[in-house]
Amino acid sequence: MAHPFTYRGLRCGLALLTAASFASMSAPAWPQNVPVPKPAPKARDGGLQMTAQEKTSPPTTGVSQAPPNPVIPDPNRNVPANVFATFDASQKAQAARVSTYLSSLQTLVGNFVQVGPDGSKTKGDFYIQKPGKVRFEYEPPSPIAIIADGSSVAVRDRRLATQDIYPLSQTPLRFLLSDRIDLLKDTNVVNVTADDVFISITIEEKQALIGTSRLMLMIGAKDGQLKQWTVTDPQGYDTTVAIYNLDSSRKVDPGLFKIDFTNYSTPPG
Repeated sequence: MAHPFTYRGLRCGLALLTAASFASMSAPAWPQNVPVPKPAPKARDGGLQMTAQEKTSPPTTGVSQAPPNPVIPDPNRNVPANVFATFDASQKAQAARVSTYLSSLQTLVGNFVQVGPDGSKTKGDFYIQKPGKVRFEYEPPSPIAIIADGSSVAVRDRRLATQDIYPLSQTPLRFLLSDRIDLLKDTNVVNVTADDVFISITIEEKQALIGTSRLMLMIGAKDGQLKQWTVTDPQGYDTTVAIYNLDSSRKVDPGLFKIDFTNYSTPPG
């Protein structure tokens, strides 16, 4: 069963990124239409700039939205990274815009739709509180829950009463759950593209014993909110998660992020 971290990636110590759009805690929520996603961005000079309103206004939130259709990236997009790659002024501006947005995030509640490597779809709810805390709850019949408490990430299977624990510092989670992030300085960005719908930023991580994994963030070009992400594990399998019904004004119960180390056994390995 696939989940935002995927067992394949987790068992390799490459837990999948949990991310979402965040905003000021004082932002009110109001209904918002879910745009129909278009094909993934093509490389070009987008020249996108953050407007004054975008700098000062929190992302809009919505309620009772229909689940979006995740954009499935081209499986052939992951060409070998060029360690000497450089970015032009437009790409740097886009990366800076996304970095500023991610750094402003604090709390978010919403829903997600996930498409696994086999094309299967699952849905659920997520809760995020920075720094370092997130919870993914899958709708039945899935027994999976994913919890990060600020230092560790737990993947629980209620049906089997098992729990896998991973250091948060060893997962891409740290990129979006940290207080501040400068993508070009703090991560290995290998691609920045834009079109009229999305800004896409691809981050690559290499681990000697595991291999190379990639994370592609897709941000709305008009509203500046995170729409979805795709993680490619070292075996080349993609897991895509789209988020919706975002509410940044709701206070999150701190108890949601507590990992119970006593009620679940931790299997070896």
